[in-house]
Amino acid sequence: MKWLVVLSALVAFSECLHKMPLIKGKTARQTLKEKGLWEEYRKRHPYSPMVKFTQTGTESMTNDADLSYYGVISIGTPPQSFTVIFDSGSSNLWVPSAYCSSQACNNHNKFKPQLSSSFKWNGESLSIQYGTGSMTGYLGSDTVEVGGISVANQVFGLSQSEAPFMASMQADGILGLAFQSIASDNVVPVFDNMIKQGLVSQPQFSVYLSGNEAQGSEVVFGGTDSSHYTGQITWIPLSSATYWQISMDSVTINGQTVACSGGCQAIIDTGTSVIVGPTNDINNINSWVGASTDQYGDSTVNCQNIQSMPSVTFTLNGHAFTVPASAYVSQSYYGCNTGFGQGGSSQLWILGDVFIREYYTVFDVQAQYIGLAKSV
Repeated sequence: MKWLVVLSALVAFSECLHKMPLIKGKTARQTLKEKGLWEEYRKRHPYSPMVKFTQTGTESMTNDADLSYYGVISIGTPPQSFTVIFDSGSSNLWVPSAYCSSQACNNHNKFKPQLSSSFKWNGESLSIQYGTGSMTGYLGSDTVEVGGISVANQVFGLSQSEAPFMASMQADGILGLAFQSIASDNVVPVFDNMIKQGLVSQPQFSVYLSGNEAQGSEVVFGGTDSSHYTGQITWIPLSSATYWQISMDSVTINGQTVACSGGCQAIIDTGTSVIVGPTNDINNINSWVGASTDQYGDSTVNCQNIQSMPSVTFTLNGHAFTVPASAYVSQSYYGCNTGFGQGGSSQLWILGDVFIREYYTVFDVQAQYIGLAKSV
């Protein structure tokens, strides 16, 4: 009888978790390289990762050409489907609309308000600034379905124009998972509405990113999935509940401090593909691991050297998290690149997908903590 009770409890608990499968697709960089357009593209649209985190009253993003994880959501009655990037570094949901004529909208799914019986315009405009352009549009509300959860009256953006780089991305739009305090027009984020509407059992979502596999990655709403990590979860308090920002003590290689000397701030961001830091610190890390950096900030290594390259350790709130070379070097037909990106003069760090693939990440909205555990 005891085991039956335990089993029933486990079944009940598992039913409280809502899993959103993520697809690891082709990146914009890969698409552009295949078309022979990458060199021209990055000259015209330089990567400006820190623009996303400059608060100017509008939510900012940048053209990250290496994002590859997308999930499918639906909006409206009957539902219209869209692929979106689940972005813990922004707070708004937006998708292309039928009123958008930009090239980026023409090769993506567009939301058609007139086909949804539950759609309502709210009369406000929306502007999201990018590193090399912007998205402009309008706000409306409708039922949004994410991972089996139907969120009623969710306010979202319908784009009227989009920055050129979106044309080369597989995702149609963005679903922000940061805090309402940085949302454009103070829109309530999707996960906040899940909590308010009693749709999740815990005010947590967690992210698992698989490595080279096309499938297996997922966002879990309402808790954690222990099958994706090993050992205990280490909890780190947020230093700022705007983005998912925490304190970082140092970055070390072979016991030597190579960056973030004296401490710095870092943001855990599923919407950035690499690890970004101040340009001088990143150049130092790349030098330590034997990489050469070109004029665009791309750092390459000899693919045959990966086995002998050192691990890089990020100490967060007194806890060490080590990323091996096999995790921070990406290998493709075109060669091997390190996953360390230059962030200019900003002292802020972004721990993006390169870090999150190594560490299962739990985002606790209510307690305002980040949880990290070794991914399996």
